[in-house]
Order: sequence, then C-alpha cells, then structure tokens
Amino acid sequence: MTVRDTHTSHSSSIFTLPNILTLGRILLVGAMVGAYFLKGDVARWLALAIFTIAAVTDFFDGYLARAWAQQSRLGQMLDPIADKLLVAAALILITAWHTVSGFTIIPVVVILSREILVSGLREFLANASVSVPVTLLAKWKTTMQMLALGFLLAGPAGEKVIPHTILIGEAGLWIAAILTFYTGFDYFRAGFKHILDEDTE
Repeated sequence: MTVRDTHTSHSSSIFTLPNILTLGRILLVGAMVGAYFLKGDVARWLALAIFTIAAVTDFFDGYLARAWAQQSRLGQMLDPIADKLLVAAALILITAWHTVSGFTIIPVVVILSREILVSGLREFLANASVSVPVTLLAKWKTTMQMLALGFLLAGPAGEKVIPHTILIGEAGLWIAAILTFYTGFDYFRAGFKHILDEDTE
C-alpha cells in the first residue's frame, strides 16, 4: 500500500457516518444555546427540537458504529464529550431561563458535578487500563435525565400542551440526580480500588 493509499484509508475511517453524527451533535449544542436569544415559546420549542434531534443522534452514532464495525478512536473520544456538552448546555439553559430555581438547583449541581468528576476519573482509569462497564442502571439514568431535560426545556410553552410539564420535569430531574449519584459511585469505587492496590504494591 502506498503512502497515499494509507492516508486515504485513514481519512475514510475518520469520516464515517457515526463520527459525522457525533460531530453534528456537538454543532447542535451551539444551535440549542442560540435558541436562548429568541423570544417567547419559539425559543422553548426550538431548543427542545434541537435537543431531541441531538439525543436521537446519541443513540444512532453508537448503534451504527457497532453494527457497521466503524468504531474509531476519534468516535470514542468525541462521543462522551458530545454527550456531556449536550447535558451541560441543557442544564445551563433551564437555569438561565429560571425554569428551575430554589432547591431544584441541587440536582442541577449534582448532575453537572458528576459529569465533570467522572470525565476526569475515566481518563485516569483509561490510562491505568481499568475499564468500568456501563450498567443497566446507568442507561436508565441517562434516559430519565434526557426526558426530564426535555420537559424542562419546553417549560412554560409545554404547560400549554401538557399540564404540569415543569413539575414532571423537576421530579424527573431529582430522580436522575439520585441515579447519577449512585452510578457515579461505581466509577469512584473502581478508581479508589486501583489507587489503593497500587499503593499496597
């Protein structure tokens, strides 16, 4: 294989549909934040629509990468980054819009803190060649988190269609925060176990 052939093969392995979907999700985060500067219900519905599209790509990029054997190092790096950017941006939006306030700020802080802490811990565990598999409970956490954020992004606009939209979203956010705290413990347990094992050796 020539140098040119190698470069072509490497480029094609990067620009796969799963990777394009992941990159698109990152761009959608910016578009969702842009909705904040619009007025009225339009801003809410647009933010919700963009969030929903981005959440759907989160499923399809991973599914297609496995189904088509197109998993790549780029995808493995960008996918969790895109997920965390999407969640963080949605949490910031619902806070900036004052959809959540008072004690409901607690689950917002818990979820944001967990995302940051787990990112650092994942990097540490990856360097130590320690893997922590995604559990079924973690998947339920993600599902509950996305649903709650969807209701809260709709906010007052959603109240005109589904009564108690904000209350439903707040309840879902609390549940997601509890699951977030519990599932995050698995990462810390694996990290501390590895640190203690190294110190013992």
